[in-house]
Amino acid sequence: MPNSTDTLQFLGHVIVIDDDDASVRRSLSTMLERVGYEVRLYDCADTFLLNPVVPSPAVILLDMRMPGTTGVGLQTQLKTLAQHVPVIFVSGDSRPEEIIIAMKQGAVDFLLKPFTAQAMMDAIQRAMHMSEQAVVNADKNMQVSERLKRLTPREMEVCHWMVRGYSNQQISIIDGGASATIKLHRARVMDKMAARTLPELIDMLIGMDIPAPQRQASTNHTTRVE
Repeated sequence: MPNSTDTLQFLGHVIVIDDDDASVRRSLSTMLERVGYEVRLYDCADTFLLNPVVPSPAVILLDMRMPGTTGVGLQTQLKTLAQHVPVIFVSGDSRPEEIIIAMKQGAVDFLLKPFTAQAMMDAIQRAMHMSEQAVVNADKNMQVSERLKRLTPREMEVCHWMVRGYSNQQISIIDGGASATIKLHRARVMDKMAARTLPELIDMLIGMDIPAPQRQASTNHTTRVE
């Protein structure tokens, strides 16, 4: 039996079981609730699609063959709806091409019935780790986005060049600003973004949309009045 520490670590972690076999839903639900997961049960993909929003972190255990929309069909619609929840397929009868499509669309694992409890728990652990990391990344991106909003348009321009490795002098040459002023903007960018070093700033802005400067590069290297 799991102890209280085992169950507490899964509080807030959701497992969606979408399978038309009531006995499978019941056995999986019992096993997963026993170790502390919150379990949500559906008997077909179409029922789940009536309200497909799943809180994170979460994992979907999805049967391949169900009445109406198939498991792969649901997986495809989840991607369309930008619901990036890790999916584990469980199936007793699937064609090789179905398995290939499911894995190409990002399924974490494909378990053939009958499967062992350990195989299921191992797959869930891998998938849940992916979901937890996605939550961390989403929170990080939200924080970075809020910090970016604090930058003035001029600081945003300087930030654009900073993360591309340009020095103060190079930025000054590109846009005609005074080197001393660029240095001041650079310091303000670091402060507002809560970055201690340039590599840290670059790391936090990977994948973020930093708009390119609207102003054309200076051709006569005249100093801008800022």
